[in-house]
Amino acid sequence: MWSWFGGGSAQARKDSPKNAILNLRSQLDMLQKREKHLQSQIDEQQNVARKNATTNKNAAKAALRRKKANEHTLDQTRAQIESLDTQINAIESANINHETLLAMKQAGKAMASIHGKLTPEKVDQTMDELREQNALSEEIVNAITSNPLGEAIDDDELEAELDELQQEKLDEDILKTGSVPVADIVHKMPSVANQEPVSNRGHAVEEDDEEAELRKLQAEMAM
Repeated sequence: MWSWFGGGSAQARKDSPKNAILNLRSQLDMLQKREKHLQSQIDEQQNVARKNATTNKNAAKAALRRKKANEHTLDQTRAQIESLDTQINAIESANINHETLLAMKQAGKAMASIHGKLTPEKVDQTMDELREQNALSEEIVNAITSNPLGEAIDDDELEAELDELQQEKLDEDILKTGSVPVADIVHKMPSVANQEPVSNRGHAVEEDDEEAELRKLQAEMAM
């Protein structure tokens, strides 16, 4: 079924380097075993020739001929091993290069997908818009903080209300003690700049004395 959609061939192309390397390594393993066997045969024939060198020259020569044949085969085997090693390294390097190239292509596609239609000009435009919005936000914050909600409070009204509270406190102290604290009298005394005419001030003091005397009597009666 995979071959209908090209999946089979794609998978075969992907597995081809792997299979080739596996086959080469299998053949290499066989040749290396053969190399060991030939070397063993050469050593054995060398020993036979050495033993018969003086007692049986024909046997010694036959052993040397077998040794020479094995050495020739060993040279061929070693050449094949070297060739297989070279081929395996070449295939592995080519496969690594191929996989690296595919990974780089995938990375390029991913980068293109991320960037989309993004361009330096659009980035600059976006940054300008962000700067404008930040500036607008700063102006809004300044406008909010510099214009507090509610009507402005009149200081004169505050002063008048404070005077009323001070007078109430003075009246309470008079009712409790029957006398006016000196500190309150000094605090209530008008400043020189705001003094009333002497005649009016004297009249006001007389009224205050009468009120104080009346409060004192009220306090004594309450006791």
